[in-house]
Amino acid sequence: MRTFDLSPLFRSTVGFDHLGRMLDSAARLDDAAFAYPPYNIEKMGEDHYRITMAVAGFSEADLDVTAHGPTLTIAGRARKEEGNAQYLHRGIAGRSFERRFEMADFIRVASASLVNGLLHVDLVREVPEALKPRSIRIEAKAPPAILDAAPAPADTEKAA
Repeated sequence: MRTFDLSPLFRSTVGFDHLGRMLDSAARLDDAAFAYPPYNIEKMGEDHYRITMAVAGFSEADLDVTAHGPTLTIAGRARKEEGNAQYLHRGIAGRSFERRFEMADFIRVASASLVNGLLHVDLVREVPEALKPRSIRIEAKAPPAILDAAPAPADTEKAA
């Protein structure tokens, strides 16, 4: 089953239309597109994540890490071959690539580093204070006075 009908969800939600587009685009991708370069996504802590990508043969100048809105793009440009090397076996891929990751709300890229052929991109979730859950203190007070809208009973002694 490759199709999902999300229309029942859209009747009671607002602003989640991008979710349907994400699911649709994920269904159209084939697994071969995710074969190069290999990568890991790790949860390092409560609000810390790391994407580690194997980029052997690429230098810092060959790689580009860009965050634009909720999309993180990691691209690598292949270098031109130097000399006329004759390979008997060529197992190290050095082709260009572009990998996109959709980040959740309040995720920002903290840093990127290249160590021993592995590109590490550290991500941090930073929820604004105004959106974090907060406890409301309950105060003990006398109930507010309620104005009685009914007219006061007539004084029967004065009328007699």
